Amino acid sequence: MAGVLIGIWATIRFSLLAPDPPANADNLCEIFREHPAWYDYARESQDVWGTPIATQMAFVYYESSFRSHAQPPRKRLWGWMPWFRVSSAYGYAQALDPAWHDYLSANDSSWYAVRTDMKYALDFIGWYNHLTHRHLDVGFSDPFQLYLAYHEGRGGFSRRTFDQKPAIVGLAKRVRSRAFRYDNQLQACEQEFQCWRWYQFWPFCSVPG
Repeated sequence: MAGVLIGIWATIRFSLLAPDPPANADNLCEIFREHPAWYDYARESQDVWGTPIATQMAFVYYESSFRSHAQPPRKRLWGWMPWFRVSSAYGYAQALDPAWHDYLSANDSSWYAVRTDMKYALDFIGWYNHLTHRHLDVGFSDPFQLYLAYHEGRGGFSRRTFDQKPAIVGLAKRVRSRAFRYDNQLQACEQEFQCWRWYQFWPFCSVPG
């Protein structure tokens, strides 16, 4: 019961504090200037799991458009009555319920992690791609295949379900293009976001090479 109450409290808290989507989502430098903590979260996820910062953010762009409480549309019963949603995808990363529960169990964070918090959304993306890399040997430098496995699931990716879904293949190509564009942008401005907090200083903080 206590765990349920804590989960409800966390959901309400992050609902109230959720930031607005960035004003310029086409430029990763501007995204991080508006939300510098997001850089920290993406850097931490990259350091732990391996997915590049730019790829993580490209995933979020196409999954939720940086909307913290994004959800799929509801079906319409009899053509007009709102009914169940088409899937359980939710939050920045559009994580499905089963995958999210696996993530919570694997990382022992079920009492405080929520899909509407960018920190955990990016960590989820990193964790999921880490498993894709480990089990399917997809490289972290290949956002196209990483996204296909993310969207179709690792089982669907292995069965090549995307071969019958040209729209998904097209989406994965757009994710790849955005990831590469974000990466080029980040190279020009990343130093702005390294050790930017007042308490971050050498030897407790250092700029990655």
